[in-house]
Amino acid sequence: MSHTLPSGQALARHGWVQAVATALAALITMGIVAALGLWAAGATGLPAGAYPRVVAATVVTAVGGSIELSGDAGGIAGTRAGLTVIPLSVTLAGALVTAAGFLRPLRHRAVASAAELAGWAARIAVVWLLALLVVALTARRTFALSVGDDTLHDLGEVFGVTPRAGFTTDVPLTMLFGLLWLVGVLALALLVSRGAPLPPRLLRFQESVRPTAYAMVVLLLACVALGVVVALVTAATRGRAAETLAVVLLGMPNLVWLAFTVGLGATWEGRVEGPFGLPMPHVLDEVLRGSDTATLNLRTLTEQDGRVWWLVAVDAVLLLAAAFVMAARSPARTPAWRHALHMAVGLVLAVLMICLVGRVSAHYGLTLLGISDLGGTDLAGDLFLRPELWSALGLAALWGLVAGFLGGLAARGGRGRGRVGDGHR
Repeated sequence: MSHTLPSGQALARHGWVQAVATALAALITMGIVAALGLWAAGATGLPAGAYPRVVAATVVTAVGGSIELSGDAGGIAGTRAGLTVIPLSVTLAGALVTAAGFLRPLRHRAVASAAELAGWAARIAVVWLLALLVVALTARRTFALSVGDDTLHDLGEVFGVTPRAGFTTDVPLTMLFGLLWLVGVLALALLVSRGAPLPPRLLRFQESVRPTAYAMVVLLLACVALGVVVALVTAATRGRAAETLAVVLLGMPNLVWLAFTVGLGATWEGRVEGPFGLPMPHVLDEVLRGSDTATLNLRTLTEQDGRVWWLVAVDAVLLLAAAFVMAARSPARTPAWRHALHMAVGLVLAVLMICLVGRVSAHYGLTLLGISDLGGTDLAGDLFLRPELWSALGLAALWGLVAGFLGGLAARGGRGRGRVGDGHR
């Protein structure tokens, strides 16, 4: 079978039908995952038919979009709220479907021109942005809140100031970040797949870039798969199946990628106050809950549960496996020190991504008749989680150098079969 097609015929294959199918399949998949996760979390009980709107808002945040929160209760009351979190399970589902749809028409080809790839990506982008615009415009709703106290509720009724809260989408920012998300997914798909064609000028980079990118994606997906297995076992042995399902469908990568960086020695700072909670084991909530900023690392977690040290061993095994995969897919002539360098760069970029998308920030408060937060009721809360970035990246570089060198040595005997160029034959 020939691996090349005339330019016109190739462009014809990458038509609008495939673009529509790819973009809509990604958004529908994300919507289904978000809907099931929110259903498991009990969001179907939201007032004023807000559940489908919250599903749309979850999809928006999954691609980096911005949701604005607001609220009031007439002239004598008000609310303050903010939320920054990415439901990475939804993000990951959409990314996998998008990448598969983008790569499918390009399979079995060794080379494609930059214009052809750009045209194919542009078709998907047009459909994606139109569909995302519809979702963003749907992600808005205002509904009444229960103050949770009979006296306060009666007071609100007397003054006609029932607290109301709502959310809406920042459409321009959502469209911008949604486009950047799509570009990132498509670019990563080209980098990871050995069977995807590249423009001739970029072919010389595939031997160094593609094995590393593939190894990092495999590493991150392995973390998620391991987390899902642990979650299912926990649900089967300890119950709370609905809560576990909500975590798996909404925030499993948030949890396991955080644990992965902690196993590398990284430190996160955070705090949990009020009714907020994080989709993570009780030991993490214990460390973070309090009035002061808490430090989240191996030391503080081990003080709560000595089994946390197993994260180091799990990380070591995963990194060595990823390094071996990278070396096996690289040319046989690549020296071990170069594998170490490639692994270090790849792991630093992977940890940087985790640190950027794993941040969490949320706060909520209600003021009535000038009494801020209603005198300490459960209608006020604050949480945040952020990494110490530079130390995390430095540790990632060190782990990458060691794992890459050892993986290169381990794969030396049989990596000749894993040459990048072999994937095009």
